[in-house]
Amino acid sequence: MNEKQIYFKNKKILIYGFGKSGFACFNFLKNNNICTIFDDKKKNIPVRFRKKFIDFHKLTSANFDFIVLSPGIDIKKCKISSFLRKNRYKIITELDIFAISYPNINKITITGTNGKSTTSKLLYEVLKNNKKDVRLTGNIGYPILMEKKIKKNTIFVIEASSYQLDYSKYFRSKYSAILNLSPDHLERHGSFKNYAEAKFKILKSQSNRDYAFIENKNDFLKELIKNNQIKSKIIKINYIKNQKYFRKINNIYFNNSSNKKNLSFVFSIAKVFKLNFKSVINTANKFKGLDYRQQIIYKSKKLLIINDSKSTSFSSTVPLLESYKNIYWILGGLAKKGDKLTLNKKYISNIKAYVYGKDRNFLINSLPNQIPCKSSSTLKKIMKDLNYDIKNDDMRKVILFSPCAASFDQFTNFEERGNFFNNIIILMLKKLKYE
Repeated sequence: MNEKQIYFKNKKILIYGFGKSGFACFNFLKNNNICTIFDDKKKNIPVRFRKKFIDFHKLTSANFDFIVLSPGIDIKKCKISSFLRKNRYKIITELDIFAISYPNINKITITGTNGKSTTSKLLYEVLKNNKKDVRLTGNIGYPILMEKKIKKNTIFVIEASSYQLDYSKYFRSKYSAILNLSPDHLERHGSFKNYAEAKFKILKSQSNRDYAFIENKNDFLKELIKNNQIKSKIIKINYIKNQKYFRKINNIYFNNSSNKKNLSFVFSIAKVFKLNFKSVINTANKFKGLDYRQQIIYKSKKLLIINDSKSTSFSSTVPLLESYKNIYWILGGLAKKGDKLTLNKKYISNIKAYVYGKDRNFLINSLPNQIPCKSSSTLKKIMKDLNYDIKNDDMRKVILFSPCAASFDQFTNFEERGNFFNNIIILMLKKLKYE
């Protein structure tokens, strides 16, 4: 028997939430355990699994050894909130199951407020191009428990959200990076302190044989490290020291400060792994980024178009606003609690804002008065205003779709929102004869 079979053998396990994560957990644990499924909406569970479904009234009086909670569930607001609070000590996550099942596998965990997916993908490609057996999992790629044919030398790059880390109890990562921290998900965590501490758990769980990567100038993290007596080797990322490497990068994707910072973390992790640095530079120069994450979808001498639909906060957009001139900035959706725009005054004159969606008044009021604004109820309508304005602008323009808000007022997710924008902008380009 391996560790997985011994630790979880014959346990009574409740899997709450049957999306991709819950499905992967069920398949991973089902052979040696008594697995029961619950979801707030029974229709979310495929028919073939419904015999494992437990009714709400039976669940509240049932006893389980573990409760595997999908990260999207907020225990304060879900259907079985009282039951979960009473049994909080039994809650674990897919990350815990993986850590217990494969304790000696090398794990590189990437978290932070902005840039997690991009950094994880870039690091994955760097390791892959250095002939490593590497897997990309977590919030990006497949759920971690779906990975097969895992060997001793397999490396896992794991993108971890604050939700996953907050609920985790046993997860430990030999290499952990906190890219940055700014207020986010406060409607779930209640305060920035709670949110930051959820992220910080990946450092608190480390030993003196592990590595932690943080921003050199992040005073909040430095204070947490000091107060918690972190045992791991702390590597502080100094972006200025990487200028010699940046000069070798000729990829427009890394023209803005946020992506340079992401790249700096990859440089530091690559050094610890003693990777071929020429290969790291080559990978960065060929890197195309991820869909809807600061994605350059059109480039010419007169026009640059960036689709950053993934943006759900001001902090994720600021580096782009500071990297270009003559910006036509489209933003809108459901604004986040406590979100604020902190933008150096010298960049304000470069921006014209086009605001749409349910919280457009909040977003407009969050902008400096000097930024000219137009607003409309939908993305489609505001794009008509934009279309009219750029016709009369002969200067080089940057159309930046970076919503700084959640998509759910008009779209299912940020991917649907990003695809919708692409379809509109293609039509605009044709009418403006850019193509």
